[in-house]
Amino acid sequence: MDSRRHFLGKVASGLGTLASVPARALGANDRIRFGIIGFGDRGTELFHLLKACPNTEAAAFADVYTKHLEKAPGAQYQDYRRLLDDKSIDAVIVATPQHLHAEHFCASLDAGKHVYQEKTMAFTVDHAKRMRAAHRGTAKVVQIGHQSCSFGQMNDVRAFLSQPERMGRITAINMRMYRNTPLAKPAWTRRAQITADVNPQNVAWESFLGEAPAREFDANRFIHWRLFEDYSGGNVHENMSHQLAFWYKALDLEIPKAVTMTGGVYLWKDGREVPDTMTVAIEQPENMLITWTSGFGNNQPGVSEDVLGTHGTIARDQQVRYLPQKVNRPTGNEITGRAGHPPQVHLQNFVDAIRGTAKPNCPFELGYRVSIASSMAVESFRLGRTVRWDAKKEEIV
Repeated sequence: MDSRRHFLGKVASGLGTLASVPARALGANDRIRFGIIGFGDRGTELFHLLKACPNTEAAAFADVYTKHLEKAPGAQYQDYRRLLDDKSIDAVIVATPQHLHAEHFCASLDAGKHVYQEKTMAFTVDHAKRMRAAHRGTAKVVQIGHQSCSFGQMNDVRAFLSQPERMGRITAINMRMYRNTPLAKPAWTRRAQITADVNPQNVAWESFLGEAPAREFDANRFIHWRLFEDYSGGNVHENMSHQLAFWYKALDLEIPKAVTMTGGVYLWKDGREVPDTMTVAIEQPENMLITWTSGFGNNQPGVSEDVLGTHGTIARDQQVRYLPQKVNRPTGNEITGRAGHPPQVHLQNFVDAIRGTAKPNCPFELGYRVSIASSMAVESFRLGRTVRWDAKKEEIV
């Protein structure tokens, strides 16, 4: 396979093996042709959202599992590189497991495609740097899949923040993400999908592994990749990153100074390696402490955030509200946000950016900072200690 590992190494270094090609020139009314790399559950969701974006077409699909490709209504490839060879494809949606994001992102840009990259953008700090090198060498549009950055709630929050006296000095953000499942259905498991079809003949196993440690084919690992450290950042990458991205954008926050994560597998003793119960404390250089607690054994208090200022609070869940702190703002009034959004709004923003009529609501730089913060949390958990960001060396220490 001079192979696959050699190819991965070159893509990872930012050199690439595909000849960089200019995308075809797109007019404001031209149909944008998409390819989707990773046509599992999330890729299928994004495909349906894309259909609601006018004048677009999902024309090609790549996935390492042949059974995923059977539902694809277009050209089908087990090797994503063949999809990238198609010069009629203008943009790519990358919806693969987290450990493959850097490979697919860099190769897609190298092939001259615009890229919608599912979250969390990068699996590790090293991957984030490789992706940054690839991004700096292109003029292509990149959107990171933190879709809340396009939600109407962002407009509401910015309206609340437009008058500094409403919030005063913000010193803390408390975030929560809790859910529950029946005891017979552990969180993130899809046992019904482990069928006789999940076999080495139908799965391009080496392609799935990418740069992860080599091992024999394992259907459980393939279907339940979110449970294993080789391929997943756990719920930090799955959900904390979403909540963090919203506030990093709203408040224009930088990479953390220090992060501490504690927790463990307290409930689902099913061989998973990523924790099901956890707390993350993020020390921001803006003199702000962000905390995030999460668990898979009870759905209270759900998914919510509180931004705490000396003069007011912004509370976000299904709605977003401003609540004055009467001790410092006695004449302030409560405000409830009302902005809505269609479900495809984030993809539509990407399409508009490709056409030159908008800027990405979650650009690369925002995805990069969120990736570093998420990687710091995972590294803290693995090391069992607080980790810090060395801004000069751009390393976790």
